[in-house]
Amino acid sequence: MIKLSVNVNKIATLRNSRGGSVPSVTGAVTTCLEAGAPGITVHPRADERHIKPADVREIAALIAAWRRRTGTHPEFNIEGDPRPDLLDMTIETRPDQCTLVPVTPGEITSHAGWATQSSSDALAAAIRRLQAAGIRVSLFVDPDEAPVRWAKSLGADRIEFYTEPFAQAFKRGPAEGRASFEKYAAIARVAHSRGLGINAGHDLDLENLAMFKHLPHLAEVSIGHALVGHALWVGLDRSVRDYLAAVTL
Repeated sequence: MIKLSVNVNKIATLRNSRGGSVPSVTGAVTTCLEAGAPGITVHPRADERHIKPADVREIAALIAAWRRRTGTHPEFNIEGDPRPDLLDMTIETRPDQCTLVPVTPGEITSHAGWATQSSSDALAAAIRRLQAAGIRVSLFVDPDEAPVRWAKSLGADRIEFYTEPFAQAFKRGPAEGRASFEKYAAIARVAHSRGLGINAGHDLDLENLAMFKHLPHLAEVSIGHALVGHALWVGLDRSVRDYLAAVTL
């Protein structure tokens, strides 16, 4: 079963464009959980342009209360670069998973996986600290064997494939989409053989998931932009349900 983790950053972006508390990020999280979403993702950037630290704490409390009330266990995933304040907040709120991603100042969104020449010692220390707090750690990587081997050497539990290259290939037609998918599939098998769990995210949508959901050993997809965009036409509850159907094998 592939888990869908709904990224609610775009709800926070809309709220912040006007100030105040509308639309409610926690209200959106509740709607996603009521629709059956098995996971929620946030990416609190240092510039606070969408998710803010207060959101992270409120969502963590909301999910904890949801678990107590329903007896279910939707997962909470915090994405971000391993800066000290992000690590401290993650340790404080104890999500199920922390996805460490490289961040370039001024970027609109993540645009590449970790380079293997990144500061490995600091990243490995961050991974160990998170794991000591009982938090599963995933590293955001490109679909190549070298970063997969590197992620394993640092002690990561999972990788998250950066899937924009696949999404762009899929747009260019079936042949290119299939060729890109097969590349991801080959690297997924390598990752699995090394004991790494496999997540994926970035530009996945209702159309390209029809192919990508068949990726070998895929455990989780994190989707925000396309899901919230779809929600503008059909509502957030329906959008979550449509994406749940899209990842069902």
